[in-house]
Amino acid sequence: MSTLFPALLLRRYKRFLADVRLPDGSEITIHCPNTGSMKNCVVPESPCWYSLSENKARKYPQTLELVTTPGGHLAGINTGRANDLVETAIQAGVITELQGYGLFKREQIYGEEKSRIDFLLSDKQADARLCYLEVKNVTLMENEGEGFFPDAVSERGSKHLRELMAMRAQGHRAVLLFCVQHSGILSVRAAAHIDAIYAATLASAHAAGVEVIAYGVTIQPEQHLIALDRPLPVLL
Repeated sequence: MSTLFPALLLRRYKRFLADVRLPDGSEITIHCPNTGSMKNCVVPESPCWYSLSENKARKYPQTLELVTTPGGHLAGINTGRANDLVETAIQAGVITELQGYGLFKREQIYGEEKSRIDFLLSDKQADARLCYLEVKNVTLMENEGEGFFPDAVSERGSKHLRELMAMRAQGHRAVLLFCVQHSGILSVRAAAHIDAIYAATLASAHAAGVEVIAYGVTIQPEQHLIALDRPLPVLL
């Protein structure tokens, strides 16, 4: 994990920008790497943490990574971190459902709708099937311990489910993994009250044989640590 620097989150706006106050009292604008609504993740004047890019060409070299939720929990809002967290957890043997694969590729184009699968796993001695793995970052908690996905209407999310169902119908293994970057979430379910189509599509995908799993994280910003380390129940 990159070094994490503390600040106070002032506001998030224009989807990809956030203003923060640094410990010395100065205020800067940083990149917010989250296309969702970030519902229940933005609390003005709350502790947050950002990383710093060495890319001198970036207009906003700082990237928002962690925020404090209304309940005082921590949430990792950088959706780009989810795949790295999953890859590390697979290699460490944490995600038991995905062990034994000798090869894996990231961001492979596939399917009739021209999607990109997050991971394509293969070369497993006990299972000759290809394994299509889609990762979704979860940060929305409503009611204590209850996590939901998505946090805004997501046609892209439904498309990915349709693609997974198509791969399963072709005889491959298809897995949806909810990467829960929220220290307070204890279970995950589809946010039918936000996106009824996604919830219905998820139910259809599960019935069609798409595996749906979730793993939670330990977040310790002082140690610059965000690690996927435990399974969570998915309520279907």
